Amino acid sequence: MVPWEGYASDETMGTFAPILLYWLYAGGYQLVLHRRPLQRYRLHTAAEEEEKNLVTLPAVVRGVLLQQLVQGVVAMVLFMITSDGSTVVVQPSMVVQIFQFLVAMLVMDTWQYFVHRYMHQNKFLYRHIHSQHHRLIVPYAIGALYNHPLEGLLLDTVGGAMSFLVSGMTPRTAVFFFCFAVLKTVDDHCGLWLPYNIFQHLFQNNTAYHDIHHQLQGTKYNYSQPFFSVWDRVLGTHMAYDLVSRKEGGFEARPL
Repeated sequence: MVPWEGYASDETMGTFAPILLYWLYAGGYQLVLHRRPLQRYRLHTAAEEEEKNLVTLPAVVRGVLLQQLVQGVVAMVLFMITSDGSTVVVQPSMVVQIFQFLVAMLVMDTWQYFVHRYMHQNKFLYRHIHSQHHRLIVPYAIGALYNHPLEGLLLDTVGGAMSFLVSGMTPRTAVFFFCFAVLKTVDDHCGLWLPYNIFQHLFQNNTAYHDIHHQLQGTKYNYSQPFFSVWDRVLGTHMAYDLVSRKEGGFEARPL
């Protein structure tokens, strides 16, 4: 039994819930990012954000909306193709769903690591496609899915589809997986190191880890996203860092 049962199908929720959750979670971060009490948790100062970023917030919002439009269309087609037409889908046991969840996480991590890394190594792809995401040298939550449309399709949308298909999860399980992936991706770009943030303490691949990748000296390291740092460690692209306090307040992720 899920809260939306009787009101919306699992396929509808799997398509639109992650998009709605993105704006709720990222919007919440955006509202508090510049509040004075939160400045002591920032990884970059507001002045750095203003000075270093090469794209405006309205342009970022438009880019994210375009990616989510494509994402929504692909999700609807994917659910339509994989549906067997039955009105009642038997859900697997909780143990099976947890296993499918973990498989989906590993598939998404693997796909995104190698595509992401190749986009850095191929000069044409970096210059014309992936560099759009790196216009946000100082990341913030709403910019988590700010990508070139082709990158958004290949990296995020195709990666999500592969995770769903390979894991064999049902559309209902996919609702929870896609929402979890969205929350994690947004959090990795939030620009805040918060004391009680569960993502930042459970995952080594977190806000500070990904912040290193957005810095000039870290662009060829820390490709892993959004869950684990396994591929970086196995293939020698892991860059360790120290989280140090700044005199003016806040933190700095300093590469070692």
